[in-house]
Amino acid sequence: MSRHVPRVMLVTGGAGFIGSNFIRHELHADPDLAIICLDKLTYAGSLDHLGGLPPAPRYRFVQGDVSDQSLINRLLADNDVDTIVHFAAETHVDRSITDPEAFVRTNVLGTSAPLEAARLVWHDPAPGGQGRRRFHHVSTDEVYGALGAGAPAFTEASAYAPSSPYAASKAGSDHLVRAYHRTYGLPVVISNSANNYGPRQNHEKLIPTVIAACRRLAPIPIYGDGSQRRDWLYVEDHCRALDAVLRAGRAGETYNVGAGEELANLDLARRICAIFDELRPQDTPHARLITFVPDRPGHDWRYAVDSAKLTRELGWRPRERLESGLRKTVEWFLARPEPPRAADR
Repeated sequence: MSRHVPRVMLVTGGAGFIGSNFIRHELHADPDLAIICLDKLTYAGSLDHLGGLPPAPRYRFVQGDVSDQSLINRLLADNDVDTIVHFAAETHVDRSITDPEAFVRTNVLGTSAPLEAARLVWHDPAPGGQGRRRFHHVSTDEVYGALGAGAPAFTEASAYAPSSPYAASKAGSDHLVRAYHRTYGLPVVISNSANNYGPRQNHEKLIPTVIAACRRLAPIPIYGDGSQRRDWLYVEDHCRALDAVLRAGRAGETYNVGAGEELANLDLARRICAIFDELRPQDTPHARLITFVPDRPGHDWRYAVDSAKLTRELGWRPRERLESGLRKTVEWFLARPEPPRAADR
């Protein structure tokens, strides 16, 4: 299997949680790689996530909208970009319920623009010309919908059945990427990952929300009865998988990325509380802070993906177990100032 060797990489949404961890991983792993980070710097992105990175030409930041076709055309052409890793997306399900149009704009139109830029700028009729290029679309397991109890994990052949506006917009972007491969021969790969956690995650997500509540001794909000199950993937393991797919995955293929660490949301909150009981003991256990709140509309009960294809073809396996990954995550957040409360913003 031929390998793709990136030399100049454009990372969209690189100031976000997974994108910033991926940029750090790639710059550390490949000393010959140059990265351009494009990010709009909305609520989900922060330059603080990108502190301490090497100076140009190895790394530089461009603030801009991923839907800006002319901007992406210029970035590709002026910098001889050979690789696009497309993270930029709206990902917060609750926000998609209240403002679905924003998710269509960012996730669908914001995928169309870099695809079209790649098609136009990378057009190379010479034999093997497209082989020097790669477009990696980073997606989610939520495009497959929900699993019932005891059902086998989703595979790359599973039908799409998204439930939320977020998941539907990501499903649309996945289909668009595949269409550019089939229609134009664009060298693409797609990865669909389980729920990520780890350093630099946005404070609105479940694990940072539980950590923040434990720090403040405030109520920990858990939707419904907390029985919803997720497969939890440590972000550094995800970055290793992304690197493997980017460099050695087969063009036109999709790879699922999961850790096999499935747990109910309530049990996850209890594990984090137990870590706080050890690190910051109180008179009573932190689990007393758990509070059940009304469930959100269309809440999928269970997600799980089968990573056998990724393991079989590329040799990837997760290294971090949930227990150790949660501890690392809690310790990372405790070493930093608390995020502002909603009333303070």
